[in-house]
Amino acid sequence: MPVIARYAAITLPPMFLLLLAATAWGGFAWIALAWLTIVAAVADRLLEPPKTPAPEEETLPWSDTLSFGLGVGHLLVLIATCTALGSASLTFGQSIALFLATASFFGQVSHPNAHELIHRRIPIFKALGAAVYTSVGFGHHVSAHRLVHHRHVGTEQDPNTPLPGESFWAYLPRAWRGSFETGIVQEIERLDRKGHGPNHISNPYWLWLGGALLTVIAVLTGAGLGGLLVLIGLGALTGAQILMSDYVQHYGLQRLILPNGRIEPVAAHHSWNAPKGFSSYLMMNAPAHSEHHMHPDQPYERLDTEAQVPTLPFSMPIMAMIATVPTAWHRMMDKRALKVMEAAQAAHLAPKPAAQSAPEPTQAPVTANPQDAAPNSPVVPKQEAPEAAPLSDDPETDAMLQAIRAATR
Repeated sequence: MPVIARYAAITLPPMFLLLLAATAWGGFAWIALAWLTIVAAVADRLLEPPKTPAPEEETLPWSDTLSFGLGVGHLLVLIATCTALGSASLTFGQSIALFLATASFFGQVSHPNAHELIHRRIPIFKALGAAVYTSVGFGHHVSAHRLVHHRHVGTEQDPNTPLPGESFWAYLPRAWRGSFETGIVQEIERLDRKGHGPNHISNPYWLWLGGALLTVIAVLTGAGLGGLLVLIGLGALTGAQILMSDYVQHYGLQRLILPNGRIEPVAAHHSWNAPKGFSSYLMMNAPAHSEHHMHPDQPYERLDTEAQVPTLPFSMPIMAMIATVPTAWHRMMDKRALKVMEAAQAAHLAPKPAAQSAPEPTQAPVTANPQDAAPNSPVVPKQEAPEAAPLSDDPETDAMLQAIRAATR
């Protein structure tokens, strides 16, 4: 089966099931919910992760067609779900199933697909991706993700990178507000370089806010107050899932300070990956996250799922569930994060063979260039306060978190 056909066979069924549930028979919502949860969990253990197509294998235009179709499908599902739930035409159980399945679809399919679209150079693709985010009140993610997250990932300048030892519940409001604010700061700076003021009509935040307002008006007009409440709920859950993906994919992996005082380039060890046989297809290969950060313009089907990168113990959806329980999350992830950071620090300290030429950052990202550091020169971390407050009530956990913080600041 061609690679794009496999992506289509996994992403399209829940979309059509949701449309049928909202317009024909509400029972389809249960099948969609099962597809996105139970089927995904079982199939992840049975199927192999996506394979990168051979260079000579042509995947266009089908890869673009699928991505565009999913973007349009998101808008149709949003309208249909708000209308169906706003009209109270379904049973209570069907309504709950449709709401949860739609929210899950938005987080696992619509978000990764919209993320793919906003990285495309074709204007209509970028516009569709922005429309998907704007429809759920998260349009600012288009600005914050491309202008802030990709530039400052792994540093405290990126609000979507979790701080060392930070729980998801502490991260969520900080990242939500921070991404909105840092995104608009970057857009204003871009306008300033062009000689425009912050309120210039070309500021995309007018679109992010205006588009969200138009969505509210359209849903309120077509589906009433009940439909509006559904829209607000879906928007809140979708935004939380977007930030959850950043939390899970970057937890504990921050960029080191090089001996010359600069922050190391973005590298493969700054993202967690979760290549699985079903959820990777469902999420448009977004779990190959290191590859995306190394090659942001690479289409989803071309990302390498076999690269030697930090890998999560379970699939993205399961890790997201674990992250909602901070004690379980820290117990599972803190030691793993510390090992990655220790390996990265050791790579910076390791001497380089004299005859070896300096590789490009994208080829060997964890190794400092010879001109940046002499062999065996120490990493110069930022100094911690003499009496740093404990990061955890457990002494062993606190020691690990302090080590991560010392290695990454």
